[in-house]
Amino acid sequence: MKLNERSVAHYATCDSPADHAGFLRKRVERHHHHAHHHHATSYQRRWFVLKGNLLFYFEERESREPVGLVVLEGCTVELCEAAEEFAFAIRFDDAGARAYVLVADGQAAMEAWVKALSRASFDYMRLVVRELEKQLEEACKSLAACRKSPRRSSSSGRKRHLSNPALLPVSPETACFSKLHSWYGQEIAVLRREWQERQKRGHP
Repeated sequence: MKLNERSVAHYATCDSPADHAGFLRKRVERHHHHAHHHHATSYQRRWFVLKGNLLFYFEERESREPVGLVVLEGCTVELCEAAEEFAFAIRFDDAGARAYVLVADGQAAMEAWVKALSRASFDYMRLVVRELEKQLEEACKSLAACRKSPRRSSSSGRKRHLSNPALLPVSPETACFSKLHSWYGQEIAVLRREWQERQKRGHP
């Protein structure tokens, strides 16, 4: 997925409301290990802002330019049985993609982030669907308006027995959209259940 960097950076800092924000410590991947600290994993404290399915991180809370971006697409968010407490990871289906290991300040913060991030990729799809539905609705309205116009009265004789045309599906698409909707709804429900189950198992 190609992103226009300028518009993404603008989106990061413009006034559109954030879906979630807060400080997290991000594990730094070290490729060259110095002998004297090959055990130490270093973490950077960064200000994270989630907007839609884009997770930005900034050097400081006040920074204008994000130093990084994670696109939450085809990813799973899971609790990490890492050395660090309150750690969780964003992993991608794509084998080559790197995982992001993040550490929250506490249990509540961690749960809130995991919830917000797991929802983000689904909500993004739902937004796309909603946008398409809106366009479809507009198209249907203008179609209905055309049908009502008196010029077409010649062909109206045989349509008279349809007492309520609104009950007929306007187009096959509408059926697909409602399916999509319920499908995403189910996906989220399943995810949430799995997550709660894992919580129960992990924390007796």
